[in-house]
Amino acid sequence: MHGSSGPIARFRRRLFPGHNSLARGSDRFEALLLKLVILAALLAIPVAAAVGSANHGRQVAAAATDAAGRHATTAYLLKAAPVRIVDSESVGTDDSATEAAWTDSRGARHTGGVFATPGSPAGSPVPIWIDARGDLTAAPRTASTAVFDSVLVGLWLWFAVVAALVLLHRVVRLVLDRQRAAAWERAWAVYPRSGSWP
Repeated sequence: MHGSSGPIARFRRRLFPGHNSLARGSDRFEALLLKLVILAALLAIPVAAAVGSANHGRQVAAAATDAAGRHATTAYLLKAAPVRIVDSESVGTDDSATEAAWTDSRGARHTGGVFATPGSPAGSPVPIWIDARGDLTAAPRTASTAVFDSVLVGLWLWFAVVAALVLLHRVVRLVLDRQRAAAWERAWAVYPRSGSWP
């Protein structure tokens, strides 16, 4: 829609009601609140970016710590990995670990359960991560994971701030709408008796 009745024109009138001679005090207050909401949402962008950047620094430091204490190696299955059976009542068997063996950096042999491709025969290699003692551990966080997590933190913070601002605006507008409706009711109640607007 275009012209004076389009959504952009309506938003402009809501944001700048001062040129309208019919604008009430509540309309001007609502416009001021809307301007403050927009300004706060814009100011929240660099704040969210700063929080995301700080989180990125922590994530990178944590990733470096993880990488320093872990390293990749290869485990070899001591028995065949179970075959996943899919039937009409279940997605498949549970992803149970298969017994495997590996050697740490000191040459010590370790055994434990690792997750392998279903049906893998005994002796199949499986990439794993181990800690300084040679025990199984999760893969360390990577730089790309740190970037993704930091961007996500910044975006979620900004969305949360904007959502709170929109909610505040809606609540205030609801209160103002009720007050304006009550004022209209009072005006209509007086109009038939006085013959003129109050």
